[in-house]
Amino acid sequence: MNRIETKILNCSAVSEAEKTMVFAARLTQRGHLIHNMEDLIRLYNQSFTNDTVKNMGQLPHPAIQKFAVITVAVVGASRRFLSQITRHQNEVKFMSASLQYSNYSGEADFAIPYEILTAPAAIKELYEKSCQTDMDNYERLCKTGISHDSAGYLTPQGLRNVLLISATPYQWKHMIGQRSCRRNTDEMRIVILNIWKDLYDLSPVLFLPELTGPFCQRGKCLEGKMSCRNPLERSLTPADIILRDYPLLMGGELS
Repeated sequence: MNRIETKILNCSAVSEAEKTMVFAARLTQRGHLIHNMEDLIRLYNQSFTNDTVKNMGQLPHPAIQKFAVITVAVVGASRRFLSQITRHQNEVKFMSASLQYSNYSGEADFAIPYEILTAPAAIKELYEKSCQTDMDNYERLCKTGISHDSAGYLTPQGLRNVLLISATPYQWKHMIGQRSCRRNTDEMRIVILNIWKDLYDLSPVLFLPELTGPFCQRGKCLEGKMSCRNPLERSLTPADIILRDYPLLMGGELS
């Protein structure tokens, strides 16, 4: 999991999301002042401050955060991550590399769980050998004429994948809030925290911690008896959380 990469493919969509969110909120209050398209475009191009973005993001009206779509690429996360993240279907789109059309013979690589990454070398070797054995059998099947689709059932959950995710700012906040919580797998948190970091770097106001982070950062844990009982401070950025919980990924050391 030290080789998972994330990248926003349409960075301009983040600034567009800020603009359209503020515009949509203003539109609801100024309809009586719009008499033609020129009036509307003037309102659309009206300037705003970071405080305006923050205030609009706090409103209990998610519709104003749904007029832009931000697309993120994830390279190197496992197919187990794929099966988990695709549970989110409301206003979210996914496109993944296909086991049916892709031939992984001689090309397979595996995501290494953070716990195994920090374990003794013998543990890591055991994990990698197990994954490779599955892929060796995959290759044997393919050589007999069995399709990549059928042979794909042999591939391990740790097989690295390529995934595109498109979602509105509101849904990104929803996914980040749920999936950056410590009740998730390490891989899920690492991917989501990195995506949040990418978004936060472009718009620290729209994606600030108290509006985007895990629910403990927003005020109250929603896990009840399943809570980790180790809440995160409201001021922590996604980079801060990665450094605290996954120091090896940020060049740090295990505590």
